[in-house]
Amino acid sequence: MVTERPEPPTVAGEREMLRAYLDFHRATLAWKCDGLSDEDLRRQSMPPSTLSLLGLVRHMAEVERAWFRRTLNGEQVPLVWSDKDFQVAYDASTSTRAEAFAAWQEEVDHARRIERAAESLDVTVFAPRWNTDISLRAVMLHMIHEYARHNGHADFLREGIDGVTGV
Repeated sequence: MVTERPEPPTVAGEREMLRAYLDFHRATLAWKCDGLSDEDLRRQSMPPSTLSLLGLVRHMAEVERAWFRRTLNGEQVPLVWSDKDFQVAYDASTSTRAEAFAAWQEEVDHARRIERAAESLDVTVFAPRWNTDISLRAVMLHMIHEYARHNGHADFLREGIDGVTGV
């Protein structure tokens, strides 16, 4: 399977641009995992780090859920792999591609629905984790930042597995 990455527009309205860049970064993470076995996806970087591609996918499922469902939508749902510890998601030692990607895709689908249903980027809610109000605009920018940062990690992880590089 080869992940198709959408090409973000160079000219568009703010909301369309944010959606496109967030989807580009979501697809980039999936693309970095293309063609790898579960074992490869669980392969950890280098001691003392236990970071793996599958751990990044699991982590991003947690991040999607935390920001879109729990914070923006006010849903009283637990994290995906833990009651309250985001770090648990990084431990992919017994995880599979099917399990991790299904959970991640489910959270991405929820996030897209929540974002599209919001009246505007100015919709604001209280974010307990940051102890302040936050807008949908800020959440989308934060998500782009979060994916971009972790896609940098994914670049190094993938290169260490099979030498594949690319942006």
